[in-house]
Amino acid sequence: MQIIRKYFPDLSQKQVQQFSNLQNLYEHWNAQINVISRKSIDELYLSHVLHSLAIAKIIQFEKGTTILDIGTGGGFPGIPLAILFPEVDFLLVDSIGKKIKVVNEVSSAIGLTNVRTLHERAENIKETFDFVVSRAVTNMTDFKKWVKGKFNKKHNNTLKNGILYLKGGDLSEELRGISHTKYEIVDFFTEEFFETKKVIYIGY
Repeated sequence: MQIIRKYFPDLSQKQVQQFSNLQNLYEHWNAQINVISRKSIDELYLSHVLHSLAIAKIIQFEKGTTILDIGTGGGFPGIPLAILFPEVDFLLVDSIGKKIKVVNEVSSAIGLTNVRTLHERAENIKETFDFVVSRAVTNMTDFKKWVKGKFNKKHNNTLKNGILYLKGGDLSEELRGISHTKYEIVDFFTEEFFETKKVIYIGY
């Protein structure tokens, strides 16, 4: 938890408590429904929570912003972002029902009121949003097909509405021909874990 406070020193007492509760909750639920690898549950705050929050180093979402988290798994990046931005509305979606059950249990346990969930495939969602976030669920060509038509026309943030995608490794081939901005996470967080990890932004 100290690593979160290192990079986000202005958290409210409530936010500190919510973040602090995540370790026990994920350990409890992960023992029953495996949503995080056994190895990385010990590094929950570094490799899942802080990684998710890299998006918050690129944009501070305005009040009332709507965000879709596709392939949320156990709730990443959606849950950490929902804690950080309590006045922003999140819809966390996954095609695997047991993962959504974990998200619901964790959200409820820490008192998140700005999170909805849906057990559904991304392409079947009929709503529109300001931003779509995700963490390496598929290649960008397919991902762009999934999110087609899901963006609001009106822009209320410093970045135009669009995709904010967390992914690592060499993405040059995958992003060839796709207009995007690439942010190196190591520019914000100095831990070795982030050396190859990036946030890809695609505006709409």
